[in-house]
Formats: sequence, C-alpha cells, structure tokens
Amino acid sequence: MTTAENRRQVLYWRLLARLFDPEEQPALESGSMAIVDDLGLPAALLDPGVSVDTVVQRFPRLEAEFEGLLSGAEDDTDGEVRRAALVSKLLLNVFGTGSGNVTAGQLSRWQADAGWFERALGCQPGSMRGRAAAGSGGSGGAAAGSEQGSGFHVDLGPALASIEADLVSRMRLREVLADPKLAKQLTPSMSLIEQLLRDKDNLDGVALANAKALIRRFVDEVAEVLRTQVAQASAGTIDRSIPPKRVYRNLDIDRTIWKNLPNWDPAEERLYVDRLYYKQTAKRVTPARLIVVVDQSGSMVDAMVNCTILASIFTGLPKVDVHLVAYDTRALDLTPWVHDPFEVLLRTQLGGGTDGTVALDLVRPKIVDPRNTVVVWISDFYEWQEQAVFDGMAAIHRSGARFIPVGSVSSGGQQSVNPWFRQRFKDQGTPVLSGRIKKLVTELKNFLAF
Repeated sequence: MTTAENRRQVLYWRLLARLFDPEEQPALESGSMAIVDDLGLPAALLDPGVSVDTVVQRFPRLEAEFEGLLSGAEDDTDGEVRRAALVSKLLLNVFGTGSGNVTAGQLSRWQADAGWFERALGCQPGSMRGRAAAGSGGSGGAAAGSEQGSGFHVDLGPALASIEADLVSRMRLREVLADPKLAKQLTPSMSLIEQLLRDKDNLDGVALANAKALIRRFVDEVAEVLRTQVAQASAGTIDRSIPPKRVYRNLDIDRTIWKNLPNWDPAEERLYVDRLYYKQTAKRVTPARLIVVVDQSGSMVDAMVNCTILASIFTGLPKVDVHLVAYDTRALDLTPWVHDPFEVLLRTQLGGGTDGTVALDLVRPKIVDPRNTVVVWISDFYEWQEQAVFDGMAAIHRSGARFIPVGSVSSGGQQSVNPWFRQRFKDQGTPVLSGRIKKLVTELKNFLAF
C-alpha cells in the first residue's frame, strides 16, 4: 500500500469514527491533522463546528475545489489525498448531525453545508432536497445542474431531505418563530414549509406573522424558477390554417428566392421578384380549461406546494381557465384563490387519509367541454377505494378530456406510485407522468398550445 493510500485511509477512518461517535479518537485526530497540515490545508477542515461557508470565506482559493468535487476523480495520488480531506469535510458536516435540540442558526448552517454538498455533486443547491429554487449555501452562488451528479441525485436526495426534516422536527419551532431575530436566521425549505403548514393553526401573533413571511419567501423563490420553466417549455404547433402576416419580420427570404428563380435575368444578372413568401408564425391558441387535482395527504407536501404555484402561473396566461382542487378524505375547491399560491397553502390541511371519490365529485361538473379540457391529477394513488376512483378517472378519459396522472411534482422527480394504479393507467393509454416538474410543464404547454 502506498503512502498516499495510507493517508487517505486515515482521513476516511477518522470520518467514519466521527460519524458514528462524536467523541474524538486521539490517534486518528492527530494523524489527520498532520496530513491536512502537510497538504497546506486549513485545520478548520477537521472541525465539524466550522461551516463550509466559513472555510471558503477564510480561504477563498478552496471554493473552486469544492465545486464539482464529487462529480469526478483526481488522476494523481496527491490530488486524491487532498480530495479526501475536502470530501471528509462535506460528509461530516452534512451527515454528522448528532442528536438533541437544534437552533435556528444550526439549521441554517446545515442547509448551507448541504448546498455545498449538492454543488460538489454538480447539482443546484437545494435541488436534491426537492427545492425548485436555488437554495441556501455558498458565497459563490448556485452551481449549474449537470448530469454528472444525477446518479447521486437519485440515491442521496431522499436522505438529505430526511436529515433536513429531522433537524426541523428537533427545533423548538414555535419559540424560534416568536423571536424575530431567530426567525430571520431561518432559510425556507420544503421540510420547514411542511412543518409551518402543519402547525399554522397553533400559531398566532408574531409567530404566525413570521411563519407567513417564511412561506411567502419560499413561494416567491419557487415561483420565480417555475415561471422561467414555463417560459422556456416547448410551444404549441404552428397553425397552418391561419395565413401569415405580410410583414417584413415574417419574410421568408430563402423561399422567396427559390420560388422566383425562373425570373432570373442572366444578361442583367438580376432576379425579378413577382411574389413574396412569408413564414407562418401563428400558433393555435384555443381557450382551454385546466383542472389541477392535488392529493394533500401527508406524503404529498412537495406536490401541494409546487402545484399550487404552477397553477397560479398558468392562471396568468391568456386563454386558460384554471381550476384547483385539493383533497384527502374531503375535497376543497381552491379555484377562487388559485391566482395566489400563498393563500391557497394557508387554506390547506395537510395529512389524513386519501379518498379520490370526493375529488371526482368536484371535478366532474367542471368538465363542460371535454375536448378542450385537461385534468392533471397529482397523487401517489394509494386509495382505499381503488376501483371506484379508477373507474371515475377512466370515465374522464373516455369523455374525451385529456387525463394526465402524475406521481409527484418535485424538482428531483422522486415519486412512489401505487403499482395497481400504475399498471391500469398504462393499459388505459395514460401512463403516469414522471414527477419531474419540467416534464409536466412541457406537457401542459404543448396541450394548451402556447
């Protein structure tokens, strides 16, 4: 075994020891300190109490080394040892969360460190934890997502979200919200929003105001990203039945030249144009009704948040009549507030069982013109009246309305769908759509022909 391999093993054994037991192992600590010092790296890399943000602020040259750290490997052995030291820092800060009560500052530091971990994997900060917007962490801003980290994204995303949820649950959230200074330290995340939505009826005064402010911040951040995705999604097909506008910007120069080639005068070397050709740019814009049905049971929190925001964005588009229905064992028509996702979320009651029949009762009367209606149904489809719910959905499909079942709606695309429903949707010709929100946006844009 080479010296470099020995040094890497010391760093990783020290990492494992600290993850399973917060007590220091003197031999491993001293050995790791000697290695870090020999590499010219700061001792702060070995201190789990020092955030990655702090390390980068004190030693700016390390920022570039943390970026994409886990998306590739070093070729030289000395580089691998250095990489091991930096990787150990990330893993210890993100996965070594210990136990006991958590303060607002500790949660914010963990979110920042988790952001650096995601950047090291080549992902946007927050994306692996189901947060659509660029998340917390890092003085250098959000790193662009890449395919390099996609494998880790699928495997580690739920683990990161679970750790964050555990940290939030260990907070004395009501006490934090009651103190404006502590509340300002909180960085909104899906786990935190879930807790706030569940506990909102028990809050009042300053605590309720701070909770609403955090929810509003998160909604605004996610909405900004989703608006961009809606704008960038593929547009509808060109409507060939509408004659092109005869304006200069629509002039098809190549076609005009080609069609007028018989008018070429070789003697004068001139092309005489007796007809101009224009490009057809008009797109089919048919008034459409979009009905979004969201399962608001406890397992679908991220879908509830993302879909209420998405529905509000489509409400702002021309020629779209958007309706929003949320359900668990009861159904709630949230259409009057669909333009304001913040108000929608405050009216939801997360948790409980799942009974899609109550949602079907609200949806059926809304389907007035089936050929011009799309029903997007977001759920994990774990229903206690499976056959009755599926029969109702199949009837919607047979009516001529476009029925799109979606397993979840998150930036990471994580979904768990009842296999019984999944197979029947596939047999029906309406397979469950991937939970990745960009795909849903594209499907809706194509149907609505924008």
